[in-house]
Amino acid sequence: MNRDDALHGIRGATAPVDFCIIGGGATGLGAAVDAAARGYSVVLVEQSDFAKGTSSRSTKLVHGGVRYLQQGNVGLVLEALRERGRLAKNAPHLVTDQAFVIPNYKWWEGPFYGVGMKVYDGMAGKLGLGPSKWLSKEETLERIPTIETDGLDGGVIYHDGQFDDARLAVNLAQTATQLGAKVVNYVRCDGLMKDERGLVIGARATDLENGESFEIAARCVINATGVFTDSVRRMEKEEVTPMVAASQGIHIVLPRDFLPGDSAIMIPKTDDGRVLFAVPWHDCVVVGTTDTPMRDVSLEPRALPEEVEFIMTHAAKYLTKDPQPEDVLSVFAGLRPLVRPSGDASNTAEISRDHTIVVSEGGLVTVCGGKWTTYRKMAEDVIDQAMLVAGVDERPCETVHLQIHGWTHQRIDDGHLAVYGADAEAIRRMRAGGRVHPKLSLTLGEVRWHARHEMARTVEDVLARRHRALLLDAKSARESAVVVARVLAHELEKDQEWQDAQVEAFRELAAGYLL
Repeated sequence: MNRDDALHGIRGATAPVDFCIIGGGATGLGAAVDAAARGYSVVLVEQSDFAKGTSSRSTKLVHGGVRYLQQGNVGLVLEALRERGRLAKNAPHLVTDQAFVIPNYKWWEGPFYGVGMKVYDGMAGKLGLGPSKWLSKEETLERIPTIETDGLDGGVIYHDGQFDDARLAVNLAQTATQLGAKVVNYVRCDGLMKDERGLVIGARATDLENGESFEIAARCVINATGVFTDSVRRMEKEEVTPMVAASQGIHIVLPRDFLPGDSAIMIPKTDDGRVLFAVPWHDCVVVGTTDTPMRDVSLEPRALPEEVEFIMTHAAKYLTKDPQPEDVLSVFAGLRPLVRPSGDASNTAEISRDHTIVVSEGGLVTVCGGKWTTYRKMAEDVIDQAMLVAGVDERPCETVHLQIHGWTHQRIDDGHLAVYGADAEAIRRMRAGGRVHPKLSLTLGEVRWHARHEMARTVEDVLARRHRALLLDAKSARESAVVVARVLAHELEKDQEWQDAQVEAFRELAAGYLL
């Protein structure tokens, strides 16, 4: 991916593109891949970096959703399990099988959750990752050595998928580019273009790196902006009924010794009715999440003190070693763009995670809701609808078996390069110069790769999303900003003033990830 090439192609267009997609998260990038794979012309603009918002702040799970099964939303679970299996085949370098243990502290929990997980297995069918089974107390402790033993009766083990969300987003952007789409970050949509009939015929945009504005003529504009959905809808019509109910979920990241086994912990029901996970990830442990209704939305949400306390308290309930504030390597927050029901939206834990597609009178296509696991199906559905709005020849979806950039079944011996998949060998050849920090796996060569091939434009792009240092060890990430800025400045031909500004901005950002 090359940003200058993408911008040149967008600004040099002599005819309207078939689809202009606003939003570079899971939904927008998925839609760009789907439309480009069908052979349509596509432009995607993202106001910040790819997956800057919700799409880089998940629990890192590709899952059917055990909680949705409890709620009776069988359709969503079936769809998610199908998509989980497809994603595991289409991006095997990013999606891995993760064993989960549900600890049982009451006599009835083993049979109750055991039967439920057998139903879950059956719904997954041939796309299942592994069978569930009952565990004795001894087997549970073998899987989870640090689980609280007081009252422990046994456990139930089942399998779900795990992935790296931001890296999948980058790979989707690369896939879309390879299929002919023009995908670019740090381009903000400032408004919608309309014809004399009031129909949406494109978008007005600004390149945030140089301040230049331009227009993108399009047969159809797709609004895939997550929690900012209503802001884009108001660009077409000032008075609209709000569609999004934002819900905040936070995670804390702990050292690996809090959960030294290979299995994750799943607590089916916490005090707020959510599922709690403690999951091994990149040699750390991610614990979350909360479900807090939020009135205001932001690109950089912050964990509330009561949310941190909730996660810490619940972690202490189920781990023999109680986490202390000084143990927390990072804390991060994300906003779910839930589709607002017609009634009360105060309890966001009860709002459906299904996605919704709305077409306005002027032809703006809005897609909202859903979750990472079902991003491909969301994209298929929205492009099926957008084809009709655009008036283009209808073409079938091609993404069910489409290999995502990086696809490989080859074993990557250097563990931390595994997420790059097929690119790992090329990156290995660029690794001269050592690591950016003694406590981080990130190398100078990787930073160069991020700038040259993955459209990384800032220190944050590298340390938060191309590599996950900010989420895994915010203090070390903060300390490595100077080194990363120097490498990026060389690659992007920036001066010392730019470097200094980047370091200052990232250090301020990273402070918000530290307790």
